Amino acid sequence: MDALVRSRGAYVCRSCTRSLRRQWLRGHSYSTAATTPDIYDVVCVGGGPAGLSLLTALRANPVTSHLRVALVEAQDLAKVRSWTLPPDRFSNRCSSLTPASVRFLESIGAWNHLARDRVQPYHEMQVWDGVTGARIEFDWGLGSAPPARHAVEGTTIAYMNENLNLTSGLLKRLDELGGVAVFDGAKVEAITYGPETEELDLRQWPLVHLSSGNQLCARLLVGADGANSPVRSFAGISAPGWDYDRHGVVATLEMEGDGWRGDQIKIAYQRFLPTGPVAMLPMPGRFSTLVWSTTPANAAVLKSLSRKDFVAMVNAAFRLSPVDLAYMHTQEAGQADEYSWRIQHTPHDPRAVPQEVVAVQEGTVASFPLRLRHADTYIAERVALVGDAAHTVHPLAGQGLNQGQGDVQSLAKTIEYAVTHGQDIGVTMSLEPYLSERYAANHVLLGVCDKLHKLYSASSGPLVPLRSVGLSAVNALTPLKSFLMNRAAGNPLKLF
Repeated sequence: MDALVRSRGAYVCRSCTRSLRRQWLRGHSYSTAATTPDIYDVVCVGGGPAGLSLLTALRANPVTSHLRVALVEAQDLAKVRSWTLPPDRFSNRCSSLTPASVRFLESIGAWNHLARDRVQPYHEMQVWDGVTGARIEFDWGLGSAPPARHAVEGTTIAYMNENLNLTSGLLKRLDELGGVAVFDGAKVEAITYGPETEELDLRQWPLVHLSSGNQLCARLLVGADGANSPVRSFAGISAPGWDYDRHGVVATLEMEGDGWRGDQIKIAYQRFLPTGPVAMLPMPGRFSTLVWSTTPANAAVLKSLSRKDFVAMVNAAFRLSPVDLAYMHTQEAGQADEYSWRIQHTPHDPRAVPQEVVAVQEGTVASFPLRLRHADTYIAERVALVGDAAHTVHPLAGQGLNQGQGDVQSLAKTIEYAVTHGQDIGVTMSLEPYLSERYAANHVLLGVCDKLHKLYSASSGPLVPLRSVGLSAVNALTPLKSFLMNRAAGNPLKLF
């Protein structure tokens, strides 16, 4: 089968590559090693979670492990490999990994390479309307009594994890597998099509020109290079969408305790405010990560505050009325004193909101603009897009990274099928199954997140009571709530 696959062009073996390079040199005697194209089956641009997961999946699968693959990343990956932080320090860039994403990482052998003591599963999620107080509670039926530790198995909604912990673990697994040509610290200067000589025609193969002088010719070029993807631009694929005029403020917080239900059952909280949702997501021990979607002006105020006043604003975001919170955003300082006075006159159930924040880790308060983008297609001739290169979504559902992992799993399966059946892995026909599986599912999720953002941006009018009734109804309808929880956990949605 190996000989058959080679003869039918399913991949470029190492001996074929050496032969092709000799032919290239004979036709271009003036070329040097620095400018001679190196030919690969798969060249992945982007060394984030999506790109690293794809190459790990290809190398871990016996069917695709013989493919000649390369990784291009502008950053120095040595720093990512050696990444570490003390147990009481956490990065402010964290993501929620669904059980489906974790199962995929386990299947490619990467999950055990993460620092597991820095990963926090959570088993319940409280979501409520900041204007009306209508609430929905997501859990897998653990009840209110503290369960035995073994009882929480299989009840995890998602796992909170630092992005650098994930990329570091993927790199360690990739190093363990070997067989990947890594071009890190090298930026993509241009992407063109390959040359034509008397012996070799690469005019339809993408040719990646790197700042290091290397040139990589790809049977399949994968863009895992983010929202401003050079690979997508090369393929002529547009990505329409819009900016939300919102920024996501992130920070690492220290709480007053391990949570209302101890360290065995962690709870995530999200409150929808008129300016955007604010979420408190648990990390190991007494720590949490904050994701607060708000206006650019409010984000600027939050980043300018002292740590004491910032802590007060976060506590206020989960407890005070939107009117009180809006007033506190107009203050240049003194929010801590303002919060102390206002909370005395604001009735609230302490156990219906997160425990109070007592500190924010220095240097972790940051922000980034929020936008929606969706590429017109994920594939072109010898090009495939995954992750943020294909789509960017509002963070309110915590699904951005999981969408990328779903893309990778589907694309790896598509490549495996092409190799098994002796197909050229780079042609559009071979890539069609990936597009058909992922595009519609991603489009639905992007649309849902977009509509939720717009629905909860209203602070008055008929939408406010209607959305409260809807939220209360969903909370009372167990089958519908179970459906939403299965989607949040990454279980597949059957559209047809």
